[in-house]
Amino acid sequence: MPHGAPSLLAPASVPIDPIVRLSAGELASAIRRKEVSCVDTMSAYLDHIARVNGAVNAIVALRERDALLAEAAERDAELARGEYRGWLHGIPQAPKDLAMTKGLRTTFGSPIFRDNVPDVDSLVVARMRAAGAIFVGKTNSPEFGLGSHTFNEVYGVTRNPYDLTKTAGGSSGGSAAALAARLLPVADGSDFGGSLRNPAAFCNVYGMRPSQGRVPRWPSADVFVQQFGIEGPMGRTVSDVAQLLAIQAGFDARDPLGLDDDPAVFAQPLDVDLRGKRVAWVGDWNGYLATEPGVLSLIESSGLATLREIGCDVDAALPAFAPERIWQIWLAHRHLAAGGGLLAHYRDPARRALLKPEAIYEVEGLLAMSGPDVFDGSVERSAWYHALSSFFERYDFIVAPTAQVFPFDADARWPKEIAGRAMDTYHRWMETVVPWTLAGCPVVNVPVGFNDAGLPMGMQLIGRPRADLAVLQLAHGYEKARDWVGTRLPGWVAA
Repeated sequence: MPHGAPSLLAPASVPIDPIVRLSAGELASAIRRKEVSCVDTMSAYLDHIARVNGAVNAIVALRERDALLAEAAERDAELARGEYRGWLHGIPQAPKDLAMTKGLRTTFGSPIFRDNVPDVDSLVVARMRAAGAIFVGKTNSPEFGLGSHTFNEVYGVTRNPYDLTKTAGGSSGGSAAALAARLLPVADGSDFGGSLRNPAAFCNVYGMRPSQGRVPRWPSADVFVQQFGIEGPMGRTVSDVAQLLAIQAGFDARDPLGLDDDPAVFAQPLDVDLRGKRVAWVGDWNGYLATEPGVLSLIESSGLATLREIGCDVDAALPAFAPERIWQIWLAHRHLAAGGGLLAHYRDPARRALLKPEAIYEVEGLLAMSGPDVFDGSVERSAWYHALSSFFERYDFIVAPTAQVFPFDADARWPKEIAGRAMDTYHRWMETVVPWTLAGCPVVNVPVGFNDAGLPMGMQLIGRPRADLAVLQLAHGYEKARDWVGTRLPGWVAA
């Protein structure tokens, strides 16, 4: 078992405190109305974490109970004085371990940063803190966020609450597993190659990759190049996802590529008439994407059927652009952004020895590129964007599988083959998310149900660039028709 085992087996049944069962929106309302205290909320979550987290390993760097209860008491005292910080007032949070948290251990999943304690918050963390969140710890992530499977040499592997022998996905696997196991009411994450989408699909929750520039990034040394790793929200309801996005989004002058739209729009009701919306189903791109048997049929029989039930017109269709070209564009930009960020560690022999093979692959891919390779990749990316723009003239939304496989063995590094076809890189098995990352589209994963083995799956709802609200409205309409999250908890969690 190369990535470590859970410290305890999940009990046959774990009862859920009524506070822990609430959605983040319900909990926020109850706290604001003083129907539930912040201290009671913190106590309920810490008790549940103590019972469950040892098996799932979603939350790491957990803080001391007394300190957390003292912070919760301060939030209660603020409410008693008529002071309300915002939607997250008194709500337990655990930022992803790729996000810097002032005074709280932040390792990036790497032994290089095993003892790193930042003296500043990253921008999204600062915004959540200002909105009243209390940080109980961090959520686990793979080393430097590389790979859609959450394991590292610092904290070990995060396991899927629906089957502890399986992966929770990644790189926001700790966030997704914490939501599914009811260890957090809402969660943040980040996404380059599906990291807010894949774990949401694997853990039966919602995850959103916002449009490029929607959530500003700071600090970041490569602000003009890093257009791929995007921070965003995850939740057990679409409304919770939208409410957290309203806190995360909004212009900040330190990000030169950020959007300046008013984020308050995401905190408004999401109900709209979806009848007649045109939806393109890309599936496996006519067999191009290797896909595990059962994935497409589940999405078609459950997910697409639900879209049709709410009035959408769904047709199989593909953009006029070869998927093989998209993959080559991806490799160039992945090496440039991911490899560039790791280059300083690679050049130091002592630190290079601590990098996992996938990190070294990205750096050496970058070093093999020339200046013209970088330019050609940018030209090709623009061509893909224009092809997709033309496609969106005919369709309002695109739907694609969120993953090409169901959750796999937690002790494997990544799927080496799918349906008899070899995967030639550590992220090839997640190629289904790549086109939308490259185009800067907003994407929400919505659950579509479970296979015969009880393993979750999801599908991506993809909108035009900067049409984040429209995608959330579609996801909300879908959720109202089919609420997999609220009706299918992990089997060992008692209702």
